[in-house]
Amino acid sequence: MRASVDQDGCIGCELCVSICPAVFSMNEEGKAEAIDDDIPEENESEAEEARDGCPVSVIDID
Repeated sequence: MRASVDQDGCIGCELCVSICPAVFSMNEEGKAEAIDDDIPEENESEAEEARDGCPVSVIDID
């Protein structure tokens, strides 16, 4: 599984980072971004929780 964040739609609320810091972080533009690698198996449920909790629904997990 991999996560991605639509940079154009991200509002920089940091909710995903607070839920799953192993996968999400904030970049220099104040937007969330996902790790480039596969989501570690032990963090999959937290990453999905972050996706589901995103107030602007810009996180995709494939």
